[in-house]
Amino acid sequence: MEPASKSAISGEISRLWGNTVWIGSGAVNQRVVIPELLDHLPADDPEALRSRRDLRRINFFMGNERWICREIRRFAEVAQRGIVEIGAGDGELCHRLARIFPKAPVSAYDLAPAPEFPGSRVTWYRGDLFDAPPPADGGVLVANLFVHHFEGEALAALGHWMRDFEVILLNEPDRSRLPHFLGGIMHPFMNRVTRHDMHVSINAGFRPGELVRLLGLDDGRWNVRETSTWRGSRRVVASRT
Repeated sequence: MEPASKSAISGEISRLWGNTVWIGSGAVNQRVVIPELLDHLPADDPEALRSRRDLRRINFFMGNERWICREIRRFAEVAQRGIVEIGAGDGELCHRLARIFPKAPVSAYDLAPAPEFPGSRVTWYRGDLFDAPPPADGGVLVANLFVHHFEGEALAALGHWMRDFEVILLNEPDRSRLPHFLGGIMHPFMNRVTRHDMHVSINAGFRPGELVRLLGLDDGRWNVRETSTWRGSRRVVASRT
């Protein structure tokens, strides 16, 4: 992203904030996908840095990364063939997985530049996910709060991109009223970027069965287990039949 002035960034935040669809009548019944503020900020912008710290706390509260690490251990043999994280963000999860499976190749895909991790052995692909072919060796694919950014044909294309993996672990926002309420309680402890993006993410999240269907994981080639939590996560574990 090209450097932008503070006034330009502030103007963009205000514009997107004004387009936000907050919870209301029917808000959780239909997916609404609009841009998130963090995606429009330079990686080193102070508000972006603060928002990423907020996201670490939200992930901890929701137990997202703990769940992924627990589930992937159930597929240890497959994980040894390779682990791929899409939408890797700050790189914390993929590097944690690299420590859990020290002999497994680990790759990460994101628009952001590779974060600095001393001694990192994670292969980082920066750019549009669809411009890079998926690894040929299959293995395990993980995504944490990433798939909800896609809709329509792009979401179907993402499902096609995933097709050769043996195990898929997805953690996405559960589109329901309780996560909006819990998020509202957390507002005093977040900056304006996180407050905006949290509700946008929930509105772009998934109801029961939607994620599996939209990614084409209901075609009979997968054993699928879908669950949700009161903290606002919708989780899918898909393994080859």
